[in-house]
Amino acid sequence: MARHGMRGMARGAAIVVAAAAVLSGCSDGGASGTASQAASAATKAAAAAASAASEAGAALASASAEVGRKLDRIKGGAHAKADVKLGATADGSGGHKAAPVTVTNPTSESRTYAVQVNFKNTKGDLLDTVVVTVPDVPGGGSKNATALSNRGLSGAVTTSVARAVRY
Repeated sequence: MARHGMRGMARGAAIVVAAAAVLSGCSDGGASGTASQAASAATKAAAAAASAASEAGAALASASAEVGRKLDRIKGGAHAKADVKLGATADGSGGHKAAPVTVTNPTSESRTYAVQVNFKNTKGDLLDTVVVTVPDVPGGGSKNATALSNRGLSGAVTTSVARAVRY
């Protein structure tokens, strides 16, 4: 899903470069310097957009891999997505997004939960993913935590529980 967002940024960069080429091709005598400057600025903007898309993709891949490693290390756990509820996503500090997490333990003993929370844009593209560990949730009781995105996210962001393990 994240690939669609990066392809869109790359397409936008290509359009900027194409527009710069048209501008420089349509110049006449005195305007050639201005058109050349515009083409140069557009090329730099396209390169910056492509670089940002690449960095965002690498950061997301790294976060996803780390989340997978954390959850895969848990042995003997039970799937527990139904035990987890997320609240409305809000703006945290530094542009990070925060989502309240409530875990309700249906067992009779205290358990720890590892919850993977995905942050997505309104199109459903994955923007970030984190693991929230909620220790010592009492048997028959609930406990709250907060899922905080790894990096600043802009625009409307929704969250969902991708995986949850009770152990």
